[in-house]
Amino acid sequence: MGVRHEEARLRVWIVSCVLGVAILTVFGTFVFGGAGWITAPFRGAAEEREDTVGSGAFRQSSYQEFFDLCEAAQNAEGSIEALQEERDAASVARRGQIDQSITALKATRTESINEYNSKAAQEHRAPFRDKDLPYRLNAGADKTTCAN
Repeated sequence: MGVRHEEARLRVWIVSCVLGVAILTVFGTFVFGGAGWITAPFRGAAEEREDTVGSGAFRQSSYQEFFDLCEAAQNAEGSIEALQEERDAASVARRGQIDQSITALKATRTESINEYNSKAAQEHRAPFRDKDLPYRLNAGADKTTCAN
């Protein structure tokens, strides 16, 4: 019986040493900053989100940006309409200039609408779109409506 008892004590001692080393390793990792290194990617993502989306400046600028983009589309529409009215009484040379301007304004309007729709679809910006603004603007429509 003495040999078995000694073998059992040796096994308990080995298991205790292994567990002790494991516990000390985990404890040392947390004490000396290893846990910070392990959790850095998660904390970094959370801090980055808090610095941007949680920032008052970001929220305000995102909120205003939707109004600005919608207004830019409406301004282009107004300029196109004014140029089309002017075109009827314009000279041939001026008509060429007006047609070029209308083409450029249509492109600008489309860019503003596409940017608005893109930002409205972004998960981190969409919550800051005013409830009275449409979810999406229609580039195929003749007039852009910026309020529901």
